[in-house]
Amino acid sequence: MPRRPGTPRLLRQLNDRAALELLLAGGPLTRAELGEHTGLSKVTAGQLLARLEDRGLVAVVGEQAGGRGPNAALYGLVPSCAYAAGLDVQPGRVSAAVADITGETVAEVSVDPNGHDDPVRLVCGAVDKVCASAGITRSRLRAFVIGTRGVVDPETGDVRFSFDLPSWHVGVLAGLRDALDVPVRIENDVNLAALAEHVHGAAAGLDDFVLVWAGVGQGLGVMLGGRLHRGFTGGAGEIGWLPVPGEPLPTDVHEPQSGSFQRLVGGDAVRGLAGAHGIGSGRAPVFAPVSGPVSGAGIGGAGAAGSANGSRGIALSDVSASLGDHVRAAVEEGAEDFLVELAGRLAVGVAAVSVVLDPGLVVLSGDVGRAGGPTLAARVEEAVARICPSRPRVVVSRVEGNPVLRGALVSALGQAREQVFSETV
Repeated sequence: MPRRPGTPRLLRQLNDRAALELLLAGGPLTRAELGEHTGLSKVTAGQLLARLEDRGLVAVVGEQAGGRGPNAALYGLVPSCAYAAGLDVQPGRVSAAVADITGETVAEVSVDPNGHDDPVRLVCGAVDKVCASAGITRSRLRAFVIGTRGVVDPETGDVRFSFDLPSWHVGVLAGLRDALDVPVRIENDVNLAALAEHVHGAAAGLDDFVLVWAGVGQGLGVMLGGRLHRGFTGGAGEIGWLPVPGEPLPTDVHEPQSGSFQRLVGGDAVRGLAGAHGIGSGRAPVFAPVSGPVSGAGIGGAGAAGSANGSRGIALSDVSASLGDHVRAAVEEGAEDFLVELAGRLAVGVAAVSVVLDPGLVVLSGDVGRAGGPTLAARVEEAVARICPSRPRVVVSRVEGNPVLRGALVSALGQAREQVFSETV
């Protein structure tokens, strides 16, 4: 590949980018401070700032008192010079957010996807709503990232398969790019949650870790060398299909909730386990006898619906209570037997990942992981240490708000900044 010569134009572009990144990371700087950080002379730094100011990328935001002479002007990045948008698409809710170039979220909205069979119209409607809330036009967006459940083809960027979102298929990405007229990327939701954890959460500053998403569905986000690992087909992290001793293997991979690990720690299993231990949900749930066997028996204790003494047990019939409600109630009630068994089940997946990747840090997220908090994370770490030689540290997610949406904004902002910081000359 031929190398670009060090022309004055290229050097100005590199210096501009360095200055913008410094202002983004360190806040307002004087001309002298910018020169110190970049190695540029005061004259060159002044010319650089004037150029960026003319393009509307930086502005004087204050003054810094010095010794003798007038106060020095403080220059900062103009937040409104560019915006990026993120979207979290779930079967029952679509959330959208807009952030300015500094990363500050300026608007966030939710829309009901019911009655919208066309993903392109649904997304465009959500984008228009969040832009209106932010007080900007759609044309101000530089990048847009959508988080969805399913497998995303790493080559084409299209959703290759999503059981929960059947209308999201090959061709949707092209339709979105045409309709929005802005760079659009679709990403697996758990990968985005891992990206948010890497920037804003428990894995900040770490280049190697995994995020285990535990909830109705199971997922794994893998960060290696500071980069998301998506796999050859985009299917890396589909941990719900992990084979588990004592659990039947799926006979049809297109059948939802049929993966072995999914059977062990998925929604039905957690609800059954909660019923077996008499865990309340805070909604006065009704308990009913289990009419048949529930998968998961023999792993980590009594089984999905078996009680500690081996009796048949009970299951929650109030399915309106979320999995997080059950786990949160268990923590509040100090239901040690339930937490130990749930941790033992999660440890099966964590140990399998750890002996292959040895990540050092495992972050629990999703409804179950976040509701269990440090209490559940500590028990998972203990359980993993008994069966895994690498003994990773297990912590709960520290990302505030919607982790998928925050990850989508992180990704979109990266793209937007790449554009803006490369177009100064």
